[in-house]
Amino acid sequence: MNNNPKDNDENFAALFEKSFTDTKMPEPGQLIETTIVSIAGDSIFLQLSGKSEGILDISEMTDKDGKLSVKEGDKIKAYFLSSKNGEMLFTTRISGDKAGKAILEKAFGSGIPVEGTVEKEIKGGFEIKIGESRAFCPYSQMGSKRIENPEDYIGKHLTFEITEYSENGRNILVSNRAILKEEHQKQVEILKKELKENMIIKGSIKSVQDFGAFVDIKGIQALLPISEISRSRIDNINKVLTPGQEIEASIIKLDWEKERITLSMKALLADPWTEAQKKYPSGSKHTGKVVRITNFGAFVSLESGLDGLIHISDLKTDTRDINPGDIVKKGEVLSVQINSIDTEKKRISLKQVSSIEEDEDNKKYLEPESDTYNPFAALFKDKNK
Repeated sequence: MNNNPKDNDENFAALFEKSFTDTKMPEPGQLIETTIVSIAGDSIFLQLSGKSEGILDISEMTDKDGKLSVKEGDKIKAYFLSSKNGEMLFTTRISGDKAGKAILEKAFGSGIPVEGTVEKEIKGGFEIKIGESRAFCPYSQMGSKRIENPEDYIGKHLTFEITEYSENGRNILVSNRAILKEEHQKQVEILKKELKENMIIKGSIKSVQDFGAFVDIKGIQALLPISEISRSRIDNINKVLTPGQEIEASIIKLDWEKERITLSMKALLADPWTEAQKKYPSGSKHTGKVVRITNFGAFVSLESGLDGLIHISDLKTDTRDINPGDIVKKGEVLSVQINSIDTEKKRISLKQVSSIEEDEDNKKYLEPESDTYNPFAALFKDKNK
């Protein structure tokens, strides 16, 4: 038995050093999944096998607003770069002075993302500067959709995937679209867990089309059909929705196989048909606005979501003219009488009593521009006011 304290200290030191030499050093470019053990100063320390730790620059986990996106105990994936002064350096992407030719070749073989600056437009695409190297990104591999204005990309600092590396780094092809596609898939997987049908969500209008609007939900686009915006008929969607507008809507359909999310603002509004029988009994008189004219009559809006039909035989006229468009005009306000109402089939039969100008007792009719008439006014107001 060795009772010499000096010998014990030497044995312990040898064992401690051996614990590091026994740990297999990862290969440059190797991807590992690890746990954040601590965050201090400009470094994030990663748990490796044995007693060793890896180091990741904190800037790689900080967003554009300077907010750290991870915490101690989180699991992350990182690529091994090199060992320097006894420190094992890792990265989630390669940029700047990290982007030497040897590292870029490893990035190509291991699929490590690289960061570069779009220097200029050249024939067929763009010249990209990655560290001291030059790469080429075709038009078809820049952005997530067809490029309309190539000059908008000049000077931008973007992330790329190296798709070809040859001639000792003299020929490097990169793709920004591959990175965006991967990020999109990651976001889809996150939203698959978060979103459910009938859930009420907030989103921002990205673009407005004749058939509806595309809404951004945490980076994924959803469709709001024009028929799901209001309970009233919408003739001009651009008068109701504008790009950048914040809305609330209900998810009425999720199709992850086709990556389609369908929204409805209409679903958040009370159904006027539930009280229609009480508010509009047969024989009662009301005022409404002509919203549509057909060859068999005119449709009159009594309130948002409730339209009734005045058949051509019930239109008031002093002539034998049988063209409804010559008897009443779209936008005209009429006094009408309820002939019948069928809430199951959602049909209201009306009879024209007079025009609003002839019936002074119905001046209470509300103009469509007023907040009272338009149930969406509160939804569309700037919430910051």
